[in-house]
Formats: sequence, C-alpha cells, structure tokens
Amino acid sequence: MMGASGQSDFPIPAKNFFRIGEVSRLTATKTFVLRYWETEFPMLQPVKSPKGHRLYRRQDIDTVLQIKRLLYDEGFTIAGARRHLREQNGAGSNGGNGHGAAPDSLSALNRKTLLDLRDALQAFLTLLERE
Repeated sequence: MMGASGQSDFPIPAKNFFRIGEVSRLTATKTFVLRYWETEFPMLQPVKSPKGHRLYRRQDIDTVLQIKRLLYDEGFTIAGARRHLREQNGAGSNGGNGHGAAPDSLSALNRKTLLDLRDALQAFLTLLERE
C-alpha cells in the first residue's frame, strides 16, 4: 500500500539489497513492469548478482515509488516522468536560461510536447518491434 507521498505505508526491511520479487511486493508493482521501467528510466539500474539476479538497492525502491506516483497518481507519460526525474536530479533544471518562465515559454512548451510525443512514439515502436 502507498500513502499520499508515494512512499509505502509500511517500513522497508532493514537490509541493503532486495530481489525483484521483494520489490514487487513492497511497491505493489508487477515484476514485468519493473523490468520494463529499467529500460525506460536510466536512473533505475539494479545491480546484478553473480548469478544474474537483479538486486535493487533502497534508493532503487525509492525511485520505483517515485516513478509509480508520477505515472499512476499524477498522470505523467513515461517520457514526461523520465524528464521530471532527470530535472529533479539536477540534470536540467529550469529551461536552460536560469530565469524560469521566459517570454518564449510557449515555444518551450511546444518543444517539450514534441519531445514527449517523440519519446512515446519511440516506445511504441520498440514494443511493436518486440512482437
């Protein structure tokens, strides 16, 4: 279960690494969704055990909860959520001009919409190619 903040309503066990099944239960997210999100969100990169099992760190669980909140609660697209998380982590803060909303904010909005559309179309193409 998740609270309004996007965090789980129960404490995460006190250990450093979690297998995908544990993360699935803790975040109420299907394992195939977690694997898909790994391909779409570069900031979600669980380490691999010597046997090839995914091992999620505590910060990965927090990232999964953030992604889930953005996609399911706030209605972001995959591309929009990716961009939001990138901006939150300081990779591209306020439109690049240092002044927040610029006079040409409409063109910036149009560019963002087109970039989101491009990312969504690329994701659909990737899904179709896998079929």
